[in-house]
Amino acid sequence: MILDGKKTSENLMKQLAKEVAALDDVVTLTLILVGRDPASQVYVNNKQKACMEVGINVEFHHLEENATQKEVLKIIEEANQNEKIHGILVQLPLPSHLDEEVIINTINPLKDVDGLTLTNQGKLFTGMEAIHPATPKGIMTLLQKYFIEISGKNVVVVGRSKLVGKPIAMLMLQKNATVTIAHSRTQNLKEVTKRADILVVAVGKPNFITADMVKKDAVVVDVGINKVEGKIVGDVKYSEVKEVASYITPVPKGVGPMTIYSLLENIIQSYKLLNKNK
Repeated sequence: MILDGKKTSENLMKQLAKEVAALDDVVTLTLILVGRDPASQVYVNNKQKACMEVGINVEFHHLEENATQKEVLKIIEEANQNEKIHGILVQLPLPSHLDEEVIINTINPLKDVDGLTLTNQGKLFTGMEAIHPATPKGIMTLLQKYFIEISGKNVVVVGRSKLVGKPIAMLMLQKNATVTIAHSRTQNLKEVTKRADILVVAVGKPNFITADMVKKDAVVVDVGINKVEGKIVGDVKYSEVKEVASYITPVPKGVGPMTIYSLLENIIQSYKLLNKNK
């Protein structure tokens, strides 16, 4: 069965638009893009479009590739101070001359809608209320909407990035799964992935997971977005793995739309946290 992220996110976004319309203020996101990376420009356009759909205002700053650290930090610091700004998002990756850690951690954690500041990462790891990175949060919402049981299940996460791999492992742990994180140095990867009741793949390698690596009736979540011969494909060889899995996310229309929805949800969460702390 297909885990349809597109349809699920569309339904959820309708509910979110109603919630935004009922708020007292205009919810506003500061969105910063440095340079002209084509993939980043596509992601930024998608985020802006989604914000408009639900009634979130976007203050967009597009800086040239050679922008200085000081210029980027100035925008963030002004947005931190501005009570009319409820969320701040810096599109990653940044050009190599900029210090990503410093830039991300300059964001007020209450306005950190990507959930990447050390404060929000630390809160996630200790189980405190936090803003969670959008992709893992979107995956959890999608599984919940399809009533997929997580408690007591063997979950294998292939990939250990701080954007997806590590946070999804923590969220699965919080739901009482038994979690294994595999990565490029894992030995006998096939043996590890075949144990998974739920397999989450985020490695950025097209068609990396094949049917012989997946247990029968496993739930397979494909986070990959790769271009092969002009087509978008995931990290999972969809055509063959869908014959083995009980549930699978397609690429596109799987995890991607859920990530965008969760980002919008995070912006509203930031708005509420800021108002709670007034």
